[in-house]
Amino acid sequence: MSYNSINSLNNVYNFYMTTYAPKSSTPYDSHKKSELRGVYNSIVKMNKESPLYILDTSKDSQRFAISVKENARELRNTIASLGGLDEDELLNKKVAYSSNPNIAKASFIGSAKATDDLPSYDIEVNRLASSQVNAGKFLPNDEIVALTPDTYSFDVGIDELNYEFQFSIKPTDTNRDVQDRLARLVTNANIGITAQVISGEDNTSYLRMESNSTGLKDDKPYIYKISDHRTSKTSGAVDYFGLDHVAVQPANASYTINGEEHTSTSNRFTLAHTYEIELTGLSSEEGETASIGLKTDVESLTENVNTLVRGFNSFLQAVAEYSDNQPKSNRLFNEMSSVARVYARDLTSVGLNLNLDGTLEVDDATLRQSAMSDNAKNAFSPMKSFTNSVLRKSNQVALDPMNYVNNVIVAYKNPGKNFASPYITSAYSGMMFNSYC
Repeated sequence: MSYNSINSLNNVYNFYMTTYAPKSSTPYDSHKKSELRGVYNSIVKMNKESPLYILDTSKDSQRFAISVKENARELRNTIASLGGLDEDELLNKKVAYSSNPNIAKASFIGSAKATDDLPSYDIEVNRLASSQVNAGKFLPNDEIVALTPDTYSFDVGIDELNYEFQFSIKPTDTNRDVQDRLARLVTNANIGITAQVISGEDNTSYLRMESNSTGLKDDKPYIYKISDHRTSKTSGAVDYFGLDHVAVQPANASYTINGEEHTSTSNRFTLAHTYEIELTGLSSEEGETASIGLKTDVESLTENVNTLVRGFNSFLQAVAEYSDNQPKSNRLFNEMSSVARVYARDLTSVGLNLNLDGTLEVDDATLRQSAMSDNAKNAFSPMKSFTNSVLRKSNQVALDPMNYVNNVIVAYKNPGKNFASPYITSAYSGMMFNSYC
C-alpha cells in the first residue's frame, strides 16, 4: 500500500510540476547530510508554534502550491549558479564565451575562484551526434487495419533491457486509430523513445519513433531494436506498420579540440572539468573553429547581474499569474518585491532600476561603468546584500509554500508549551491526494 501511495504521489506531483512550474535539474538540487538536517530543523522550528488551520484543497490551490515551491526553488538555484550560496562568493562566477555559437556554445562549470589564466580552446565540428529514427509505412488513414482482430505485441530492446508492448486491434479500428494508440503507448512508457504520427499526402500517415539519446554505445549499430519474432502475443504488427524500419542511423559526434580528434555519444560534454560544451552545428569549411574561453571580470559580473534580474522577475511574474484566484499570492508578491524596495536606492546607483510593478530593469551602461570603477567592491556590496536577502526569502517560500495558500485558522497553540510537529508540512503533499484511497 505504501509503495502504491508513493508512486501515485510521484505521478500527481510530476503532472503539476511539468504543467504549472519550471522543471530543471542542477547540481544545487543535491544536498549534504548537514544541509538536509538543517532543513529538517527549520521545519521543526517553523511548525512548533504555528497555528492549526484548514486548507483550501481545490485544484487551483494545488497548482498554486506546486508553482510557488518550484519557482522559489528555481530562483534559489539561479542565485546559487552565480557563484555559490556563500555571501562572499555571490555574483563572482566566471562566465564562458564562444566566438562562434553556431558551432559550439559554452558555459563555465569550474570554481568561482578560478583565475583568468585558464587556457582557451579551439573546437572544430565535423559531425554532430544524432539519434535513431524509425519511420513506418505510409498507410491510408480511414482504411480498416488489414490485420486479424486480436491482441498483438512487439518487443523493444534498448540499453540492454527488453520491453514488451501489448495492444488490441478491434474489427472497426482504422490505420490511424492504431497508429495514434501506438504513439501514445510508446511515448508514455518513458523508455527513452518518443513516437508521433506524421501525416502525409492523400490522407495517409506513418508512425515515427525517435530515441531521446544520441550516439552509439558498445559498438552496437543501433540504439533500440524492434521486432515481434519472439513476442508473447500475436505477431505481424511490426511488419504491417513498418516499425522496424530505421530511417536515420544514430551516429557519434566527431570534433577536434586544438587540432586533436575526439568523439562522443552526445553533443554535450565537459571540457577540462571547466566548461560544459554544447555542439550546435558543423564547421562550414575546413579550419573554421569556435574559440572557448573566459570573459573578463566586468563582462562576467554584468552577465551574472542580468541572470539574477531575469530570475527575480520570472518569480514575480509566476506569482502574479495567480492574483485573480489566490488572494495570498498578492502578499507573496509584495513580500518579495519589498526586498528590492529596501535596496532600491543602492541598486539604482549601480544600474538596477526598480519598476512600478516591482520588477527590476538593468541599465547596462551604468552597470558596466560601476563595475569598472575603482570603488567597485564597495559599490556592489548592497547588490550582494540584496541577493542574499532574495536567497533567504526564496528558501523560506520553498520550505513552506502552504503559508500562501488560502486557509482558515482553527486554533492557536499555547506559546512556549508545545511539542515539535515536524510532519505538519505533509499537508503540502497530502492535499494532492484529494479523494485518493
